[in-house]
Amino acid sequence: MGAHRERQQALDEELGRPAGDLVFRRIDGSPLRPDTVTHAFADLVKKAGVPHVRLHDLRHTHATLMMEQGINPKIVSERLGEASFAITLDLYGHVSPGHRAEPAQRFDQALAKQSEVEAKAVS
Repeated sequence: MGAHRERQQALDEELGRPAGDLVFRRIDGSPLRPDTVTHAFADLVKKAGVPHVRLHDLRHTHATLMMEQGINPKIVSERLGEASFAITLDLYGHVSPGHRAEPAQRFDQALAKQSEVEAKAVS
């Protein structure tokens, strides 16, 4: 369990309220309006002086980097809270051009190895 969720659960217990499952919420546990988080993040980006980036872009980058590292799509899906890993593959399954070459190279190596084995068997 993540530290943020642990802090939220501790606060729920301290305030005697039912545990919530929202990532962003008001101190009383009620949900924030989605644009509240969006605007707060936009303000942070502006104050930091970095190029414009949306909060959702961070999610997409996180998912894409995990996929490019070869992390199992099921694990990526669970981290993102997707209903199905098929959704994750559809949304984030694109790979960078460099990663497209790797499977072909690995196949070539396996084929060359098999050819060597067969050549030794014939001789």
